[in-house]
Amino acid sequence: MNNLKILLGSRTVQKNFFALVLLMGLSLNALSQSKEELQKKEDQLRKEINELSQNLIKIQKNKKSSLAQAASVQRKIAAREELIRTINKRVRLLDETIYQNELEIYRMRKELDTLKQQYARSIAFAYKNRSNYQFLNFLFSATSFNDALKRVTYLKSYRKLRETQVNNIVKTQQVLQQKIGTLTTSKNEQSQVLATQKDQLQDLEEDKKQKDIVVKELKSQEREVTALIRKKEKQRQQMKNTIATILAREKAEAEKAARLAKQKAEAEAKKQAASTATAKTNTTTTTSSNNEAISAMASSNNTTRTYNVLESTEEGLEMSINFEKRNLNWPVSIGTVIVPFGEYQVSEKLKGKNDGIEIAVPQGTSVKSVADGKVSYVGDYGGDQAVIIRHGKYLTVYSHLSSVNVSKNQEVKAGTLLGHSGISTDGEESILFMVVNDKGNFLNPTYWLKSR
Repeated sequence: MNNLKILLGSRTVQKNFFALVLLMGLSLNALSQSKEELQKKEDQLRKEINELSQNLIKIQKNKKSSLAQAASVQRKIAAREELIRTINKRVRLLDETIYQNELEIYRMRKELDTLKQQYARSIAFAYKNRSNYQFLNFLFSATSFNDALKRVTYLKSYRKLRETQVNNIVKTQQVLQQKIGTLTTSKNEQSQVLATQKDQLQDLEEDKKQKDIVVKELKSQEREVTALIRKKEKQRQQMKNTIATILAREKAEAEKAARLAKQKAEAEAKKQAASTATAKTNTTTTTSSNNEAISAMASSNNTTRTYNVLESTEEGLEMSINFEKRNLNWPVSIGTVIVPFGEYQVSEKLKGKNDGIEIAVPQGTSVKSVADGKVSYVGDYGGDQAVIIRHGKYLTVYSHLSSVNVSKNQEVKAGTLLGHSGISTDGEESILFMVVNDKGNFLNPTYWLKSR
């Protein structure tokens, strides 16, 4: 009876051991994925901070501070704070990893002790029953031939059990040593991450001091800066008016085209209906074919869309759907976002608003279309050259251009050269990129562009 308990107990421990190994593997995989995501985000933020730092050095060569410099410093501070938050997440993740490793080491040591105890009991039992007489007596005491066969099978299983016990002990010791090594690595990594966190906090303080210097200098130029902000606001309103005019015109043209297409289809339907009933049936199909094609396209993309006149053609709908995948190419292959989307505030009195993102690039940099579309506008507003492209029910705006390579109503593809970058109102080498919907609302471009 005792040997049966040893056999059953060992099998239970064996199952627990493999379950523990499986659980450890799943936990480590999940933690590894989270760690990789955080590391990727850290790398992106470090890259952005380095680019902003280099751009600030370039801006500081000017005699006077500028709004672009203040916005760059603010963005650098925001990126640094986000980096510190990301590092904090990695610290917490390492804390969790260390805790789980210590817990698993404790469990495995208990499992190892249990395996050794069971193996010792099985060896003791085998020693007590080592004589051939006891072995033969165990077989010949069987009540039948089948019972004897079962007893032989049991003895073979018992021998195999001891081999399995030895293997489990060896494997558990190996996994335990690996886990101890992983724990040591995690603790070393934690120390390095904490040191990095400390360095970033010190750099953040330096960034804030730099911001204070820039703000102080801008305050000393308050009259000039206020005039500049007013000029930028005037340009912003001019662009809003230009976009409103473009949307009204595009919608009117689209409605006119849809109306003419409908009239043509109705005339064709009446003409065919006059011939035969069969032709009438075919005409009904022809009349609705365009709408059916558009509906089928929307359904195939798993979208529920309300009717929009700017999507009344298959091409317009396809461009909208592709645009909404939010995986657009950047308008420039290099450059750093120095003025982000939305409102910005230099001081209590000095504040403004940006309807897109301003990207610092060397003057003359190639500016390209972010997606397939049609040029709706090429012109000047407030001293800036700009190109506006319609992508279904969306518009993209490319401003601060020194030259333009496209013309109005030209069909363009993603990557088509639109022109070259110039100088912003602040006197900085940059371009301004904006995304607008069919209602004239400006959207944050960073949510629509590919991550770099």
